[in-house]
Amino acid sequence: MAPLLAPSLLAADFGNLQAEVERLATSAADWLHYDVMDGRFVPNISFGPGILQAVHRHAKQPFDVHLMIEEPQNYLAAFRDAGAAGLTVHYEACPHLHRVVQQIKNLGCRAGVALNPHTPVSLLEDIAADLDVVLIMSVNPGFGGQTFIPNTLRKVADLKELLVDCGSSALIEVDGGVTIDNATALVEAGADVLVAGSFVFNSPEGPVATLANMRAHLTATIGAQEQGKG
Repeated sequence: MAPLLAPSLLAADFGNLQAEVERLATSAADWLHYDVMDGRFVPNISFGPGILQAVHRHAKQPFDVHLMIEEPQNYLAAFRDAGAAGLTVHYEACPHLHRVVQQIKNLGCRAGVALNPHTPVSLLEDIAADLDVVLIMSVNPGFGGQTFIPNTLRKVADLKELLVDCGSSALIEVDGGVTIDNATALVEAGADVLVAGSFVFNSPEGPVATLANMRAHLTATIGAQEQGKG
């Protein structure tokens, strides 16, 4: 399966978010990644449900909402009502993770759990079968533009093995420092969804052309590898 591309609006022009989501409407983006930061779980503050509701009406792709916040269970319904198709909470922020995952599912959203770089994938063994998405942070959460952590490739491969063993159909999503240079290796390791922020929005070609180039690159490299296996 071709990987899904999810440009992160954290790297977009905050003063022109409507224009940003409108020009992504005809791009190769499959999801729009929406990072929520509270200044407590991570040392930064981004945007909340009000902004999501405002830009959702101008978007064509579903919103993948990543909650980098404390006590996310108190805000799930607000983000669903604002337009979230998927809600991802952090393992590290949820002492009652199973309850929160079920709350997300009961809201009719795709349920995801994110892991910080230091958190082992083995901790998801008892809940993997309940998940729709596992988000591997390939940088420390809180700021865009960070450098990709190389150990992520091994972590993605370990997660893929765990999901297969648990009979889970959860998608593996990777967020942080993703570029055209490491995208193929991530997909080979088992990634299904690639989140890219600075690489997409800060490129000289612009986000639409960059996403198209990324899609073409992945199609060509993965297709060639599959032919080689055949």
